[in-house]
Amino acid sequence: MSTTDTITIEGFTAWLAAFRDRVTEQRSYLTELDSAIGDADHGANMARGMAAVMEKVGASPATTADELFKTVGMTLVTSVGGASGPLYGTFFLRLGMTAGAVAECDAAALSSALRAGLDGVVARGKAEAGDKTMFDAMAPALEAMDAAITSGASLAEATAAARDAAAAGRDATETLVARKGRASYLGERSAGHLDPGATSTALLFDALAEVTAS
Repeated sequence: MSTTDTITIEGFTAWLAAFRDRVTEQRSYLTELDSAIGDADHGANMARGMAAVMEKVGASPATTADELFKTVGMTLVTSVGGASGPLYGTFFLRLGMTAGAVAECDAAALSSALRAGLDGVVARGKAEAGDKTMFDAMAPALEAMDAAITSGASLAEATAAARDAAAAGRDATETLVARKGRASYLGERSAGHLDPGATSTALLFDALAEVTAS
């Protein structure tokens, strides 16, 4: 973070590292959630994918957001199995394309880039609100972030609002019946479990809030 209330390339890299740490720490929990309604591999996939991301990023540090997130997105697409690789990969690719060849983003630019990432997830997975997917955490997070920015919030305040809304969205997936992905095969039996994708998405926004608050 700089004094101009922006997130820099260093901040973006710290965000990715913090997300890696979270999915690594929560690997067993994410897999446990996925074992109830999916393939039991979300934790392992995300931990492996983010480890590969940080290895690539560390080996060849980027100087612009589009360069950084292209590396992130392509690494996730090629190293993560299941649906999470293509979905998270597309999210970061679209985020980078919208952020552009810049070394830092203010709150509005970051929100716009994140929303482009969400649009990529929707285009790839065709998810809507209530389908019991990562959309149910990500969409409320960005709505809260935009509302905070509109009201004059700082970047740290806006990302904190996004974090809280993502967590609430994650929690709300517990009662939902899945309508997308492997979990949808379970029908009513998918209710009563948190969605693993929404849970990892909440970790993504928790990591962003931590980095922008420091």
